Amino acid sequence: MKQWMSLAGFTLALALVAGAFAQGDRIRSIELLSRPQAAAPQEFQSAQLIAQAWRELGLDVTVNAMPWEQLADVVWYERDVWDVTAWQMVGRPERGDPDEIVFNLFHSSTAESGYNFIGYNNPAYDAVAEAQRVETDPDARQAIVAEAQQIINADQPYMFLVHPQVAYAFRSDIWSPDSIVEQNGIGIKNFWSFIGAQPASDQRDMILNSADVVQAINPFYISGAVDSWITELIWDRLLRVGPDGLPQPWAAESYTWVDDTTIDVTLRSGMTWHDGEPVTVEDVVFSFEAPMGGEVPMYAPFVSGIESVEALDDSTVRFSLKQPSAAFLVTSLAKVNLVPEHIWGPILADLVDDPDNAESYQEDMPIGSGPLSFVRWRASEEVVLETNADHFSAPSYDRWILRIVPNSEAALGMLRRGELNFLSAYAGDPQILVDTSQTEPINVVASTDIGFRFIGFNNRRAPFDDAAFRRALSLAVNRNLIAQAAYRGFAVPSNSPVSPALPFWHEESVMNFETGIDLAKSILEEAGYTTDGSGRLLYPDGVSETLD
Repeated sequence: MKQWMSLAGFTLALALVAGAFAQGDRIRSIELLSRPQAAAPQEFQSAQLIAQAWRELGLDVTVNAMPWEQLADVVWYERDVWDVTAWQMVGRPERGDPDEIVFNLFHSSTAESGYNFIGYNNPAYDAVAEAQRVETDPDARQAIVAEAQQIINADQPYMFLVHPQVAYAFRSDIWSPDSIVEQNGIGIKNFWSFIGAQPASDQRDMILNSADVVQAINPFYISGAVDSWITELIWDRLLRVGPDGLPQPWAAESYTWVDDTTIDVTLRSGMTWHDGEPVTVEDVVFSFEAPMGGEVPMYAPFVSGIESVEALDDSTVRFSLKQPSAAFLVTSLAKVNLVPEHIWGPILADLVDDPDNAESYQEDMPIGSGPLSFVRWRASEEVVLETNADHFSAPSYDRWILRIVPNSEAALGMLRRGELNFLSAYAGDPQILVDTSQTEPINVVASTDIGFRFIGFNNRRAPFDDAAFRRALSLAVNRNLIAQAAYRGFAVPSNSPVSPALPFWHEESVMNFETGIDLAKSILEEAGYTTDGSGRLLYPDGVSETLD
């Protein structure tokens, strides 16, 4: 019996050796998408370094730089046609709770039209992402969130690069430094700075910059970071995430948990829309019910845990949840924009039988109830908002002006000349910014971001549908090199969607990983990948290339 087992094992070993040297089809040329160097130098340089490492594995890689609006359209709306893309998750306040990242980025239910644009699908991960949502004990939930990060580490649906140390600046001769707020994991470019900045001179306008164009001013669609700055100011939310990272009442005067699945919210009195109409509890109900239909796909995950929303009286709205939700205050009440039913009700009704949805609709004059109201939007040039004097938290200045400045050096020059007074986007060398502040009335604040920069593998397409292949490509790249060479040291190497700026939720164990070309080659070899005589990487035996 032992001799038979030995012969069987020897035969199996020969078969495995023979299979290891068999060859499948040559892997096609891979296209890595990125924003241009002038607009996003750190991203573009990272892409070049990554492409170089992947070529050492035997891949033919081309870096294709395109403007942000074009890149976003391809990646978001043509989810089957691209291979790999450089991308970023920005540090919005509501992402201080891990649910939005853990669930929305990777749960299979959001793959078709939501945040899981890479098409990652792992039932085991789905179960963990769902479990952390309903676990209300913080320590138990912490362990589940850690497990989610460990699964992502094993599967590598993204190749995480860095958590940037984002550097923003403002002119201290224009704004009182004491009024500029640094929010944990966000930095000074945040809602609280935008509404609370106190003028230190006769200048009555906050003038900011963005390297990316504004793609939409829409309460139901956020195409990128710059869009979110605007929507946060035009549209109110029931709660806001405060500078301390905790939710606090905003358009809601108060909230009360009736039981673990029922919460009553009292609406602040006297609020009006920018067109003068009163904000009502019916508007609140509409704002949360709208994403439950098919016309608002981006916001659907933020209301998926709600069983029903009802107005109890003229000031109280009751939310009944399907199950307990640990993150409901942050990821729903502090996330969903309040919209006027008298405007959006007819719009959504017209979209029911339309192939388009609310994401593609643009109001001529966006109407919210927030601390700033819309004045004008000149595509690729500027957006102008003005202070809503009737708001309960109206800013002390007159206008908020966002200028589109694709070049980082040009933006810094504008700050020095006073053409900008708040540098809200800077992708250049942060050390130059710091050096400038030594001789001019410019304050610089660098903060480790909640967000992260990454390479998104299109998990729908071979060879990126193979976790071993993704892992090999990920481990071929030295994160410290990316942090030092592309980000000039103003970044923390990453291998998790949860930032070290959130120490309670960040799983440090996934950071203990080796990288290197030899390690990546060994992973590929173990998974059956080989190379041909010219060094080009081949699929495992029997695997055919399915794309031209």
